[in-house]
Amino acid sequence: MDDLLIAIALLLVAMTATTAVLVRDPAQQALTLSLLGLTLAVLFTVLQAPDVAMSQVAVGSALTPLLVLLSVRKVRRRGRTEEPTETEGEER
Repeated sequence: MDDLLIAIALLLVAMTATTAVLVRDPAQQALTLSLLGLTLAVLFTVLQAPDVAMSQVAVGSALTPLLVLLSVRKVRRRGRTEEPTETEGEER
């Protein structure tokens, strides 16, 4: 029974990791990364490593996706303010 749970958890981790790689939108990637962190926490729990699982929940499914979302937001905001206006384009 334990081997079956480990195999299922590994399969879920592989599926969510593949999905995180294939998704193109950074906001969706952050959400998928959060889901990957949760599935890794489940895997660590199945492998009887609850301390690692709790760390994974805190860092992998909460902190890292939050930092990615904040970075994407800042880059998108900066990209809007640095676009040249029509008058600037004509002067060049």
